[in-house]
Amino acid sequence: MQTTLKIGTRGSPLALAQAHETRTRLMAAHGLPEEAFEIAVISTSGDRIQDRPLSEAGGKGLFTKEIEEAMLAGRIDIAVHSSKDMPTVLPEGLELCAFLPREDARDAFIGRAAKTIAELPRGARVGSSSLRRQALIRRMRPDLEVVMFRGNVQTRLRKLDEGVANGTILAYAGLKRLGLEHVVTDLMSLEKFPPAPGQGAICIESRIGDAEVERMLAAIHDAPTGQALACERAFLAALDGSCRTPIAGHATISGDKLSFAGLIIAPDGAQSHEVRLDGPARDAARIGTEAAREVRAKAGESFFEGWA
Repeated sequence: MQTTLKIGTRGSPLALAQAHETRTRLMAAHGLPEEAFEIAVISTSGDRIQDRPLSEAGGKGLFTKEIEEAMLAGRIDIAVHSSKDMPTVLPEGLELCAFLPREDARDAFIGRAAKTIAELPRGARVGSSSLRRQALIRRMRPDLEVVMFRGNVQTRLRKLDEGVANGTILAYAGLKRLGLEHVVTDLMSLEKFPPAPGQGAICIESRIGDAEVERMLAAIHDAPTGQALACERAFLAALDGSCRTPIAGHATISGDKLSFAGLIIAPDGAQSHEVRLDGPARDAARIGTEAAREVRAKAGESFFEGWA
């Protein structure tokens, strides 16, 4: 490359860690020095809005809007995101063209009053801003008080220390990328506490038709992660998933086979419906779409009424 590749990212410690990982992989893949890459920090609406749930403020796109505008304007060349933050519909002219190898997709519980959710005293407060996590907590322990918990990882850990809640749940992948595994008191199983679609995977967004960027990113793209995410994002898209809908989904790849498990759950945790489908990894998106149709048929349209 003759010019610097500009990498857009949010400014949180986790977002920066993900951008640095992307840069490191690109440097290694292409034998380029660090100076060949510029990391541009862009403040997003999702970062600035801290006083209410994202489901009330506009959903997942609040974490990507300003970054995508910068890319369409040519101020950055690529954007690094947490896949679970990405809307299923992207702005015209942009695409997700690479995924890094997926980290552990499980959720992690960080407790102050107890080490596990099961051991929390009745009426204890658990903080989370995710409707999926809130619903799963309520399914496990209807007696607990679930409180809204916004902010980056460090902010949420500080709120725990301040006694705002007795525990919280964060993505284990993010804690590992920040070197904070030691704060985890319990790891939630994928079966009992299924993750958000895309959880644990870093995705890279670029302009469609930018051949040089596509060539560079192809060298760091992890195909199995891309297949798994194609399935999970198709599941989410077919259910019209957003921050307003408690949906879980996780695909695993073994050779040329894909296994998918999905779940929809009412916000109060009282009702849920699960689906499992297997098939060829090459049919990842079709499997995700079929799984969504199957679980929607099980639940019935009335199940979704009032979610938004």
